[in-house]
Amino acid sequence: MSGKVKLYYFDGRGRMESVRWLLAAAGIEFEEEFLDSREQYLKMVKDGLLMFEQVPMVEIDGLKLVQTRAILNYISAKAGLQGKDMKERVLVDMYVEGARDLGDMLLPLQFLPAENRENSLKNLRGKACNRYYPVFEKVLREKGGGFLVGNAFTQADLQLLEVIIMVDERMPDVLKDFPHLQEFKTHVSALPKIHAFLQPGSQRKRMPDDTYVNTVRKVLNM
Repeated sequence: MSGKVKLYYFDGRGRMESVRWLLAAAGIEFEEEFLDSREQYLKMVKDGLLMFEQVPMVEIDGLKLVQTRAILNYISAKAGLQGKDMKERVLVDMYVEGARDLGDMLLPLQFLPAENRENSLKNLRGKACNRYYPVFEKVLREKGGGFLVGNAFTQADLQLLEVIIMVDERMPDVLKDFPHLQEFKTHVSALPKIHAFLQPGSQRKRMPDDTYVNTVRKVLNM
């Protein structure tokens, strides 16, 4: 294997997508091995590669990391994206967890029967507009824009941008009442490494579709 970081997951977003975003923002090159068969997954389990028998799994710095939050925390610490002191780090952690709570509502959507998705999207819109976006809008308004924590880009900014863009894909008008979040989206999306990741041909994955869902179900025997 080359010296690059290696990701083991499905050819789709899921819980690995935030890791891809973070590696791209940190300027860390990575390659991927996609799971597409039950046998491939069971061999990884048998070989002891998957603690808790779960993916995503990331090979980095001689480690085989599982559990998404642990992976993200390691990479963000390595890249200096956790804030400059303890007070900033705890704010970063709080904002990351808030954004992730909203983002986690998107994960099961494609796995739901089509007739249930409309209600789930309605619930997502309500939570975004009434609980989560107002918090981030207030933070940015009181800071005068820029980044969420201090004067530098952190994992919190990246996590929030990822969620904003994914929600926008489903509901393009959802930011209309949040001008500071609109400015934030434009500002952070224009950062060079993030701008490159958002372009066609990058390692960013498309919205999940039935092919992705069927592969996950087959590999994990769901």
